[in-house]
Amino acid sequence: MSLKEKIKSDPSLKKLVHWMLIPTGEAAPRLWVKWFVNPMVHKRGKGAKVRWRTRMDVLPFNRFELGAKSTIEDFCTVNNGVGDVLIGSNSLVGMSNVIIGPVTIGNNVIMAQNIVASGLNHEYRDVTMPIHEQKIITAPIVIEDDCWIAANSVITAGVTIGKHSVVAGGAVVTKSIPPYSVAAGNPAKVIKRYDFDLKDWVKA
Repeated sequence: MSLKEKIKSDPSLKKLVHWMLIPTGEAAPRLWVKWFVNPMVHKRGKGAKVRWRTRMDVLPFNRFELGAKSTIEDFCTVNNGVGDVLIGSNSLVGMSNVIIGPVTIGNNVIMAQNIVASGLNHEYRDVTMPIHEQKIITAPIVIEDDCWIAANSVITAGVTIGKHSVVAGGAVVTKSIPPYSVAAGNPAKVIKRYDFDLKDWVKA
């Protein structure tokens, strides 16, 4: 049995290790984790940048990867506490984005400002318990290569946005978007698709 499996199988040990990594009731890791553990565990490609005013709530028990020449701009929050956050190469995470794993972002992706992409949901159906005491549910978000996600968009858990697609500003994406599409609205709907025979974008 690996050390990770041993910790997971022992509730008391798991609670102790969790407390050592994160103060009780908080999401941000302790400074010693940020300074000494994360740099050895998480991968950053050549030329990758995380601006210093970004809140990196990343922990060693899930993956965080930032590909070569990718940038996470100021005032973002990145959290891998309940799922991996994987960002490809030559991608931009614009200012004030919130990314909560599990989220996979491909190569050459543009994410504008004030976007929320959260693979996390809270269970709420037991009305005898406060919502914050109920279990957390996750479903991966995937943003494939070459996408552009415009400002103020929301991408909900379980959604895949296909290759070379555009999500319009302010859209709320609750269902997957096929490749080579433009989606807009709340909830977002496909309004254009690229026609490879016509070699043009056509209304859906």
